[in-house]
Amino acid sequence: MEMVAVDLGGTHARFAIAEVEDGRVVSLGDVVTQKTAEHASLQTAWQAYEAQHGKPLPRFAGISIAGPITGDVIRLTNNPWVIRPSLIHERLNVDKWTVVNDFAAVGHAVAQLSDDDFVHLCGPDISLPKKGVTTVCGPGTGLGVAQVLKTDSRYHVLPTEGGHIDYAPLDTIEDAITKRLRRTFTRVSCERIVAGPGIVAIYETLAELEGRAVPSRDDKTIWAEALDGTDSIALAALDRFCLALGAVAGDLALAQGANSVVIAGGLGLRIKDKLLRSGFDQRFVAKGRFQSMMAGMPVKLITHPQPGLFGAAAAFAQEHSQ
Repeated sequence: MEMVAVDLGGTHARFAIAEVEDGRVVSLGDVVTQKTAEHASLQTAWQAYEAQHGKPLPRFAGISIAGPITGDVIRLTNNPWVIRPSLIHERLNVDKWTVVNDFAAVGHAVAQLSDDDFVHLCGPDISLPKKGVTTVCGPGTGLGVAQVLKTDSRYHVLPTEGGHIDYAPLDTIEDAITKRLRRTFTRVSCERIVAGPGIVAIYETLAELEGRAVPSRDDKTIWAEALDGTDSIALAALDRFCLALGAVAGDLALAQGANSVVIAGGLGLRIKDKLLRSGFDQRFVAKGRFQSMMAGMPVKLITHPQPGLFGAAAAFAQEHSQ
């Protein structure tokens, strides 16, 4: 069966034709990316994609949305579009559809992708277990967290708000980062540090500890300088980010009873090489009495270029195979 996979974010809307069969994704076609600012709604973007496709689109759709999937009206994060699920049949001319949160879509992708779509980070270099819980966490604009529960016959994706649990500093430098954030936020969650914007607080704290003037820089600038190595404080901030990500990923795995972990998100892919050489793995396993258990847990990084689109198709395939 052919269907349309859609991945809606704050800046871009991505479309592709996917083939699904027996609850799984068989293939994902060429991706067409549109700027959301150039379209008034999902319907007009859909119509533009159909015109570019050159023939009527399949009457089935899996749609991943960057925002909470609740109620009769869905409002995207950082995107003015409004989506009413009850009108999808009429507006998009489809007979069957599935709508999922963007990070739930990533969970579906993790459940269905092949070994070739992951790179090993730490722990035993083996495939993800076929049964049990996989913790999925993805640093981006925020910190997405989900669980994938695999059983003998199928899998279940459980979206969570795990990125908003309390952050636990582990040394004096992280104490200083947390103290700095408390000037603005009464409560410091993991997302305040282990997400793209979090590198600003890390950078400013390290500069302050060095006795340097703290320049006003946005997260995009700091990330660029960290990744190209042009600023030593930015590079040190990246090191700290990797340490914090390892600790948080380990905490989430403990809390969810996981037997494996997957790091997802575009930011995770950008820092892949750094994660492999950082202290991520030491922080991940440093859980006291559970250190040996954590050391036996495979930790992967998803490398598929379009996990949101693939996951939207996978979510549709699973829901409509029943």
